[in-house]
Amino acid sequence: MKVRIGADATDDEAAAIAAALSSHVEESVEVYVDDAASPSATRSPDEPSDSPGSATATGSDGGEELGPTERERQLLEEIEEIEAGGPEKYRERLDEQGKLFVRDRLDLWFGEEGVGFEDGQFANFDAWHPDSPDVEEYDPNDRLPADGLLTGAAEFEGRSLHFMANDFTVKAGSMAERGVEKFLRMQQRALKSGRPVLYLMDSSGGRIDQQTGFFANREGIGKYYYNHSMLSGRVPQICVLYGPCIAGAAYTPVFADFTVMVEGMSAMAIASPRMVEMVTGEQIDLNELGGPRVHMEESGSADLIAEDEEHARELVAQLLTYLPDNADERPPKSETVAPVKSPDGIDAVVPDRPNEGYDVNRVIERLVDGDSFFELRSGYGAEIVTGFARIDGRPIGIVANQPAERAGAIFPDAAEKAAQFIWTADAYNVPLLYLCDTPGFMAGSQVEKEGILEQGKRFIYATSSATVPQQTVVTRKAYGAGIYAMGGPAYDPESVIALPSGEIGIMGPEAAINAVYANKLAEIDDEDERAEREAELREEYREDIDVHRMASEVVIDEIVPPSELRAELAARFAFYEDVEKDLPDKKHGTVL
Repeated sequence: MKVRIGADATDDEAAAIAAALSSHVEESVEVYVDDAASPSATRSPDEPSDSPGSATATGSDGGEELGPTERERQLLEEIEEIEAGGPEKYRERLDEQGKLFVRDRLDLWFGEEGVGFEDGQFANFDAWHPDSPDVEEYDPNDRLPADGLLTGAAEFEGRSLHFMANDFTVKAGSMAERGVEKFLRMQQRALKSGRPVLYLMDSSGGRIDQQTGFFANREGIGKYYYNHSMLSGRVPQICVLYGPCIAGAAYTPVFADFTVMVEGMSAMAIASPRMVEMVTGEQIDLNELGGPRVHMEESGSADLIAEDEEHARELVAQLLTYLPDNADERPPKSETVAPVKSPDGIDAVVPDRPNEGYDVNRVIERLVDGDSFFELRSGYGAEIVTGFARIDGRPIGIVANQPAERAGAIFPDAAEKAAQFIWTADAYNVPLLYLCDTPGFMAGSQVEKEGILEQGKRFIYATSSATVPQQTVVTRKAYGAGIYAMGGPAYDPESVIALPSGEIGIMGPEAAINAVYANKLAEIDDEDERAEREAELREEYREDIDVHRMASEVVIDEIVPPSELRAELAARFAFYEDVEKDLPDKKHGTVL
């Protein structure tokens, strides 16, 4: 039977008419559109209605519009089986451990925007899949889909990035030859693309029983850390830990620019508790060995601690808003938001007495855009506060002495923390704001053993080498070498400004009077007279270090009314936004 329909009919409409008529008249039907010589759709009555070939539409050129073949359907089934992950018994254990299956984790992270594509889904396929000619007898407990490691690209909060994620259901997320190859390719492609890299780590380390071919090879697991080093400072590398990361796997989080650990779930260590006991005899559990508290408060290897998987995603989403895609770009700007509290209160927050403690966060919240301060490594080196924020919509990095902790004296861990933050912010073109209120570097036998000179050197070196715009504010005391590390006048900042409470000197009044006049004061027998003379000497000394004297001698650029400090900083960061600063022509410095 032949049927001719109007010229405005589509191929789909022709197919539908052919299917309906063939079923009704119980004979083959050809449907022609307008005056076409060839049918646009054909249908036989014996074709099932859900057949891929049912009511096959044909184009005006006579070619058939073909559907999926059995070959493609088989491929789709294989992909579906790969995406199911490792053995079912390990999938079931994830709930007990309170964590998501890796592909559910990717859904959490990338949601509707989704994974753009994956690379290497079929990695190690021939070693386990029943369709492989190499598999004589399929064992569901030997599944190795994607070789336990997923890599690809995705959209995250409007940003394109590379990702890597371990599948803990495949041999505890361990790394073997094919997965290592995927990891290396992803890193090398990130170098070319200039896109950030997100590592979702949940790995027990190298797959010991399959180490041949990937451990020490030129393109083996050791190349991870070479590539990490090449990517360092080129594109942001962010690592989130979802489980135990042991031995070689633990180097990825520490090589990353930013590391997030999940409370009650994450751990990282150079060796497992069992190995530690074998080597040293020490009995210790994994959380005590390398849990979040250890790395946030003691080693300084964790930048952020998340409450759960959802919180980890929120933290990374917030972090990325301060960072560019790569070192050639500037951080993204946003709309200006008023501070949480009025800048009018800054002067009242900073006490008159130099040794009286206060929380520097009370100053920060009056300076930066509302709720924009994003603190990093909060539990480590607490005498210095580091983090990102915005002033007038512009991302900045803040390095602030914390007088609420040890009077703001700089200890070795705080110096290391500050140096690392400055180095990272500078790498990604984030301008720096120093809020200086410190008696200087801590003295004593213990800090000497802990390397105060070495870590202080790194702090000063990072400040000296940063080429982003830098503003320094002396909020109160700036004694000793503290003013050097905190971007003082000798370190070529774009400006050094001070509040009226500021003081700059080799040391504070009490220490100075004791150092210079101790013997003369001791000669005064009358206690009241001695105390009076000591007070006089202290005030005379303070006149020499007061910021008014510093401004008079043009040591600093300006004394700013505290209530106007936010507006002053906004104007200065805007003005110096395009400043260019060059380092001497050399291979690199020698300070690490």
